[in-house]
Amino acid sequence: MQEELPIKKAIIPIAGLGTRFLPLSLAVSKEFFPLIDKPIIQYVFEEVKKSGIKEIVFVVSPKQKMIMNYFTKSPELEKLLVKRKKDKILEELKQFESLFEDITFSYVVQKSPLGDGHSILQAQKLVGDEPVAVSFGDDVVVSQEPALLQLMNVFKTCNAPVIALKSMPKEVIGAYGNVAVEKIAHGLYKIKKIIEKPAAGEVQSNLVIVGKYILTPEVFKYLKKAAPSQKGEIILGEVFDAMLNDGLPIYGYEVKGEWLECGDKLKWLKSFFYMALHDEKYGKELKQYLRDIT
Repeated sequence: MQEELPIKKAIIPIAGLGTRFLPLSLAVSKEFFPLIDKPIIQYVFEEVKKSGIKEIVFVVSPKQKMIMNYFTKSPELEKLLVKRKKDKILEELKQFESLFEDITFSYVVQKSPLGDGHSILQAQKLVGDEPVAVSFGDDVVVSQEPALLQLMNVFKTCNAPVIALKSMPKEVIGAYGNVAVEKIAHGLYKIKKIIEKPAAGEVQSNLVIVGKYILTPEVFKYLKKAAPSQKGEIILGEVFDAMLNDGLPIYGYEVKGEWLECGDKLKWLKSFFYMALHDEKYGKELKQYLRDIT
């Protein structure tokens, strides 16, 4: 008998304004920027599915309609491809549509961009009183075992919130959420403190937070009573810190795999090149092309 998964639902927040990608983000939501020939959001979705999760809650902005259309079958397009005898393209479309046949999608709206914690809180009613996975739409981890599944396996033993971590060079840690930790086992830590974008003298370790989590119902209780920051936002890292101050345990796990960031233009371009150059179909020819033009 197959073991029942501890996590049945995932929240994917994609309600950000995408200001770092202006003016392109005025026309295309950043989660639909491509990595090779698929949008970023499809990699995030596929990781959720490969982790065994069947229910996904998207947190969207009022103007985001593209995501709803993307994960919906296109019968009119299928008929057109049949009529024009585009058999190969039709087969590719059907293979894509088969990815989400057994997945339930729900959507909630974050009316104003009031922080990552506020975004997650909007999904609370659909999540209910149970643990949930969270995967933000601009972090992709390329790994044999899905990053969320790695966190879920940790959750089975600790039964407390789990944060995805990655080791980074000291000189760039100031751009991330940094953690003070107590090492428990290889790759597994007990979080002691979270410092958002620390100054040089505030860096606690070489570990930073990746946008993937397992959250427990207690996290939502703290999100509900959290005071907005000076910018008027509810920040998930600050909520975690409040939980730590109250003595509640939070764990961190250094996920295995290549972390591809897509949060700004340069990071997205680097991620695009990484995926393209490692791709079985396009990688060899692209490497030769780069050698020819440089």
